[in-house]
Amino acid sequence: MAERVRSEKDLVRRANRHLAVLRHAEEISGNVAATCRYYGISRTVFYRWKQCYEDEGIDGLKDRSSAPLHCPTITHPQVVEKIIHLRQHHHFGPLKISMYLRRYHDQEVSASTIYRILQRLRLSRLPASQRYKRHQQRWKRYEKQRPGHQLQIDVKFVEPITTDAGRKKRYYLLHRDR
Repeated sequence: MAERVRSEKDLVRRANRHLAVLRHAEEISGNVAATCRYYGISRTVFYRWKQCYEDEGIDGLKDRSSAPLHCPTITHPQVVEKIIHLRQHHHFGPLKISMYLRRYHDQEVSASTIYRILQRLRLSRLPASQRYKRHQQRWKRYEKQRPGHQLQIDVKFVEPITTDAGRKKRYYLLHRDR
């Protein structure tokens, strides 16, 4: 998203145009509605320009940023740094980042907020080499030279919970490792 940066000349030129509209209504037509129709602006804009000119002079007619001066719900920059670190170094998704921040940093950040932050920073998609792969692709089956090679079996006696006096049956648990 390329932001357009206006030069000081351009700001002065636009302020002079606004001043010309105000003077046209005052000196030439004498009618605000006719002037607004002629220049293709609304009367609300005209009166806003007029109020700014009366308050601040020609500097009041210059374009200003429409960004808010205070935003109480903005995510703290340190939290954004943690989100970026977790994404780049551990390849966590929004849900896992949210859980991690809640558990280890006592930060409550929703997964949707984390997703928007990642999208804004163009980190929402991982490279193909780091994405989750299905089990068929991820697991590699291996075969050994001899049957039973690297096979371990553990046998454990399990005492039955119910004790019948006449019953002498034993239970065993078999556990096989590769």
